[in-house]
Amino acid sequence: MIQWVKQLITAFGASFLWLVCLIYFTQGFRSFVWTAVSYQLKDMLKLSPSASQFVFSVSFFPWSIKPIYGIVSDCIPIKGRKRIPYLVISTVLSLVPWLILGLNATLRSSRWHLMICLTVQNLGSAMADVVVDAMIAEAVRFERASFAGDLQSISWMTMALGGICGSLLGGYALTNLQIDIIFLLFSVLPTIQLLSCGLVEENSVSRKFLPEFSDSKGFHQGNGNINKLDEDSFLGKKERSSINTTRRKKNQKNNKQTAITTSKSQISGKGNSFALQWFHSLKTATYSLFRAFRQPIIFRPMAWFFLAHVTVPNISTVMFYYQTEVLNLEASFLGTTRVIGWLGLLFGTFAYNRYLKTMKLRRILTWAHIGLSLLSLLDMVLVSQMNISYGVSDKMMVLFGSALADAVNQLKFMPFLILSGQLCPPGIEGTLFALFMSINNFGSTVGSFGGAGLASMLNISSGSFDNLLLAIAIQVLCTFIPIAFLFLIPKEATGTSA
Repeated sequence: MIQWVKQLITAFGASFLWLVCLIYFTQGFRSFVWTAVSYQLKDMLKLSPSASQFVFSVSFFPWSIKPIYGIVSDCIPIKGRKRIPYLVISTVLSLVPWLILGLNATLRSSRWHLMICLTVQNLGSAMADVVVDAMIAEAVRFERASFAGDLQSISWMTMALGGICGSLLGGYALTNLQIDIIFLLFSVLPTIQLLSCGLVEENSVSRKFLPEFSDSKGFHQGNGNINKLDEDSFLGKKERSSINTTRRKKNQKNNKQTAITTSKSQISGKGNSFALQWFHSLKTATYSLFRAFRQPIIFRPMAWFFLAHVTVPNISTVMFYYQTEVLNLEASFLGTTRVIGWLGLLFGTFAYNRYLKTMKLRRILTWAHIGLSLLSLLDMVLVSQMNISYGVSDKMMVLFGSALADAVNQLKFMPFLILSGQLCPPGIEGTLFALFMSINNFGSTVGSFGGAGLASMLNISSGSFDNLLLAIAIQVLCTFIPIAFLFLIPKEATGTSA
């Protein structure tokens, strides 16, 4: 282990490796402070479950537009640099809201001010996530490509470690510290991250030779030539020939337009030239991204994963209220359940890689949704208190239910990651993968809105959980809806081949 870390330090440098691990550890450690946010909404602001879920849904929206951060940082350097300046900006956005919430009780006690601060904080975290992914991709692009898997492995390990530490310490902190102190304590990590940005050097990008589009994985588009997804698998020779002819004509036209644009830029002055280059670069990057996404072989699977979130209402916040108000579970215990959840996530990853990689994705996703429906039935057992009659405590139900739910969700998420990697065409994989993740995150956000709407419609509120069983029953039924749309997933796709 020590030798492996030393090899990574030799390959990438201690400062770069430290920054990457720190950012991923901070992402995992966020559970430390977000547990406090949950209690702030419930106990201090006295919000209903549906109102709390609405706040969470809005504040996590920045994670649904990750490609925008990638495209902007790729196409618009700041003082000749594309990564570190954006990482500094994102870190400041992550840091300042926690300082404000920790120091200003008035803003902390206002629903709308709190929601704005949380949204800004998530904007910074999501941007940092995109930028560090781009830095990793650039670091392993050439002579250090053999370390790509190792760098991703240590990133996931540090994020899991951060999640476990954050969950354990978060419950303890809520029992022994004020919420404002928790906010200020968490701000220490973004502060260290901000200072660490100065340790990593980044080569300057020449504006004179600014490419029309260069993404985090090295995709380059210049002179009107756009790398496309290999179409040999679903187009015939005549169709490819026709497409190539059309492309040549478009490329010639684009070359003329590029020449005209370049000439105009030189005449209009140096500053205007830079603005035109950046605008054209942003336009080209966006067009290339969505042109690739429009391919049916890419669009259809992503549509399924989006529907899988949208059609199932997320009532996790309602369950949090029920567990704390009716079951009287302590914050320290709920922190322990999140640790078990992280272990369940790691187990789900191991189980998929060890036993399910060669299984058809349609079959995996079918069984995953069946498993999720059964786990929702366990929630019905918990709410109805049938477990007590069989001698099973509420804590045992919550503890193992959390672990199993995270394991099954990971079995569902792994096919998404695998399929996304298989579908991304060479060159544009970085930004397109960010788009895939954004679709997944946006689907989760919409599902949370659906859960908030369901709770409001059934009049489920703090102290009133009479219709919670009905809400869970609706969730169980909705869990089977995505199975009907599995025809969108490639029939023969597995974890090893698309």
